[in-house]
Amino acid sequence: MNLFDVAGKKKELEELEAETAKEGFWTNNDKKDEILAKISSNKKICTTYQELESEVNNVEELSDLVMQEFDEEIKKEILKTTKKLEKDVEKLELQTLLSGKFDKNNAILTIHPGAGGTESQDWAEMLYRMYTRWAEKNGYAVKEIDYLEGEEAGLKSVTFEIIGENAYGYMRSEMGVHRLVRISPFDSGGRRHTSFASVEVLPEITDDIQIEINPDDLRVDTYRASGAGGQHINKTSSAVRITHIPTNIVVACQTERSQIQNRETAMKMLKSKLLDLKEKEQKDKIEDLKGVQMDIAWGSQIRSYVFCPYTMVKDHRTNYEVGNVQAVMDGEIDGFIESFLRNNLTK
Repeated sequence: MNLFDVAGKKKELEELEAETAKEGFWTNNDKKDEILAKISSNKKICTTYQELESEVNNVEELSDLVMQEFDEEIKKEILKTTKKLEKDVEKLELQTLLSGKFDKNNAILTIHPGAGGTESQDWAEMLYRMYTRWAEKNGYAVKEIDYLEGEEAGLKSVTFEIIGENAYGYMRSEMGVHRLVRISPFDSGGRRHTSFASVEVLPEITDDIQIEINPDDLRVDTYRASGAGGQHINKTSSAVRITHIPTNIVVACQTERSQIQNRETAMKMLKSKLLDLKEKEQKDKIEDLKGVQMDIAWGSQIRSYVFCPYTMVKDHRTNYEVGNVQAVMDGEIDGFIESFLRNNLTK
């Protein structure tokens, strides 16, 4: 498959723009926002491709000059530009893989430790740090929504949002169970332990997506945020927990300044979860949803992080692996994301 099918993108762009000229498009079209988003995406890809093509032509001209008359400064400029072009091409190629309905949206992540107490809670905290590091390296903002500290170390659960274009498109590759193998820092005998944590990834639902929720189906509880200390303690006295009774989905927010803001954020998460569930069950209406499984089954891990007896991180879906575990824990997960996107593109 040609990922840089610019001619195809331009043709699609013409067809989409023709749709906008049809009578009633702006006033009575359920797919209006989807079409406009596709137009914007195609324009961006085509413009970026043309800019890269122009840069390649410049490099070729400079190369011809150097072949005719060697110049050290021009040589350095060619090498510098070529390295930049390589990165820009890889970035554009990755963007073309983000074709999902909500790929361009912000991402809402929730991490839960598996069985194992402190071990798994510490592992969940390590994953949280990994994702925040990845976000920072890639220019995304991170907003903590709900955080419940572990009893001795780590966390019992955390929900946070990664904010920026294509955040969900990249982060959906992280959905599933993550397995850790290491010598436990909490085991005085220095034995090897295996821990699990689940990562749930949902797109933030934008205002243009309508999800009808019956207020009678909601139970809203307010409580005082609490923690053992540090950055998570007593951020607000008006934390909100919302339970959607028909599906038993529970969402919570405690990091906003007011109860109203906490409720708004919690409702946004609930809508994301209900939309995700609705699409998985292929139901037309929220009220058609019955029993929901929100837990990821342990043992079906998508990725293993091995610290001992050797060092390796391996994705079991794509077989992509690296030996530098510490770099991965510091947020270097682009290789895993890219291999997942490429693997899904060919299916």
